[in-house]
Amino acid sequence: MAPDLIKVEIIERQTVKPSSPTPHPLRTLQLSVLDQMLPSHVYFPTLLFYPANNNITGSGGGATSTDTAAMRMKERDYFQHLIQSLAKTLTHFYPLAGRLSKGHDIVQCTDDGAEFVTARVKCSLSQIFEHPDPDMLTGLVPATGQPDGDGDGDATTLPLLAVQANLFECGGMAIGLNFSHRVVDGTTSSALISCWAKTALDDGHDDQAPFMVPKFDAASYFPPLDFLNSSQPSPPKLVDIKYITKRFVFDASKIATLQSHLASALAPHAPTRVLVVSALIWKCAMEASSKASNIPLGSRPSSFKMAMDLRRRFEPPFPQNLGGNVVANLVVVATPSLLKGQEESDDETIDLKDLVAKLRKGLEQQKETYPTKLPFDSIKAWQWDQECQKLTGNADMYRLCPGSWCRFPFYEANFGWGKPAWVSIPSIGLKDLVILIDKRDGKGIEAMLSVSEEIMEHFESNPELLKYASVNPRVM
Repeated sequence: MAPDLIKVEIIERQTVKPSSPTPHPLRTLQLSVLDQMLPSHVYFPTLLFYPANNNITGSGGGATSTDTAAMRMKERDYFQHLIQSLAKTLTHFYPLAGRLSKGHDIVQCTDDGAEFVTARVKCSLSQIFEHPDPDMLTGLVPATGQPDGDGDGDATTLPLLAVQANLFECGGMAIGLNFSHRVVDGTTSSALISCWAKTALDDGHDDQAPFMVPKFDAASYFPPLDFLNSSQPSPPKLVDIKYITKRFVFDASKIATLQSHLASALAPHAPTRVLVVSALIWKCAMEASSKASNIPLGSRPSSFKMAMDLRRRFEPPFPQNLGGNVVANLVVVATPSLLKGQEESDDETIDLKDLVAKLRKGLEQQKETYPTKLPFDSIKAWQWDQECQKLTGNADMYRLCPGSWCRFPFYEANFGWGKPAWVSIPSIGLKDLVILIDKRDGKGIEAMLSVSEEIMEHFESNPELLKYASVNPRVM
């Protein structure tokens, strides 16, 4: 479906505050050094789609004025239930109802509230699902994180969580969320979605905490650094290059075939599905970049940067309900020596087995050397992050930044009208970024790749990629 065929009508914007005031001892949250190393302007979106259940709209034919009035009343009740359950959820996730301090190293948890937008969409879910365009989906998520359009502005005035409830003509619903990455990572954001859904489903009758209640005390484990407070990274400026996002779907059977093909290179341990899909995308992106820029494939390095969840890396492991950003960056560089001989190759391809073996080896070596003992060495962690930036700072280097949202329980989020039919990510608009997320079966993977138009033209026509992936197939 083309982006210009979807029309979103905003009904109302309001602020949702926690249903109970945040206790005074919790009203100032010191961010950890891991939070400090993330830009304050970056937000990450999530979309959950629910098919019609006829609880709100009828069959869609021959509605009278009385029917329309009744439907509008049901809409209000529907949205109000989401708002009330979100307010209860925010009592547990109170930092997301706060605002960043001037130095962006503290969250003032004074219950300023999350933004809540209600909207109607002038199409049906089936139209969205036919050929979902990631750029089109951006209208279903509330815009935030860019105060004045060019990346500048006062981040202290922005909500740290924004939600948009979209009602389709067919009665289907899409819930779009935008989280401040400065305050939470994927684990914490998925916990909020699960908690909110459970609260809405139980209708507030459960006196117990509805889900894994987070503890926002990461700064006690990962001490902040004072000198980082005044050296916030500047938001990236928009450049005169058009980056587009496209969706690539890897079915479980194709991933299994790819894993089997690469098993010998990764013996004795079987390669994970995330690793093999990431490696294939990196390989094809390098080849596409080489063709788009007319630079021989083996003549320049390429970097692969991904996040590692630290909760299970420590001894003893941290609990999964440790809130905030509990992640570290890992970077593997494919040097010209790794791509040996490619400058002399006529077809300019990379040996995938060799690439994926060295990728896994590089990731495992970094996992072993990253500080994972208490007391945590914040200076060493900061130096690690600086080294990662240095490794990827070469202007001649091709960079790919993958992120995996696989294994997060998004498809279990039942707000009272069943589980999602589809969970996705709209276009984020960041250069050379790929986000992996589970298919509904929990075995396949959907990849949202954002690259320049020139690179995408070569990437999406790569024969090896097309052996394992479908380009933007129908959702259902």
